[in-house]
Amino acid sequence: MTSRIVYRSRQFFSALWSPKVPVADDLLCKYLTSAQINLFHRMQPSEQHHAFRVMQRLEERGQQHPDLLVAALLHDVGKVLHPLSPLERVLIVLGKKFFPRLASRWGQGTPSGLRRPFVVSAHHAAWGAELAEKAGASARTCDLIRRHQDLTVKDDPLLHALQKADDEN
Repeated sequence: MTSRIVYRSRQFFSALWSPKVPVADDLLCKYLTSAQINLFHRMQPSEQHHAFRVMQRLEERGQQHPDLLVAALLHDVGKVLHPLSPLERVLIVLGKKFFPRLASRWGQGTPSGLRRPFVVSAHHAAWGAELAEKAGASARTCDLIRRHQDLTVKDDPLLHALQKADDEN
């Protein structure tokens, strides 16, 4: 869990210092359709830059599977339904660290009040898969997005590659 706190701390400061401009379309059109680019641009700029870094990390490792690279760019797109502030992201990390059972329970229900960040954390992958499907993503891409936080899956090399790149960025 300590590595998750370090990861989230890096992600927090990266979000604070990341460029406030969206990722340019010309960097995305190699991977995404115009509908998917529009969906991608609904994410906060810090989330766009995170997703783009995840995709770049996969490419650096020789990954070329188009479904994987699209999933990398859209894996957090479900958060557009309920954008999170940096403070809410901190609450999620601390809640999961110090109150894991409560945090899991808080992740159920509707995203309102103090439960909101936990519900978004728990459900953004499923929401993102649905949004990606509506934007024309393949079934495999949607499956990768849906399961990108499921650490119980051991027999899917594409999912494992996405999770590893996500954890490093």
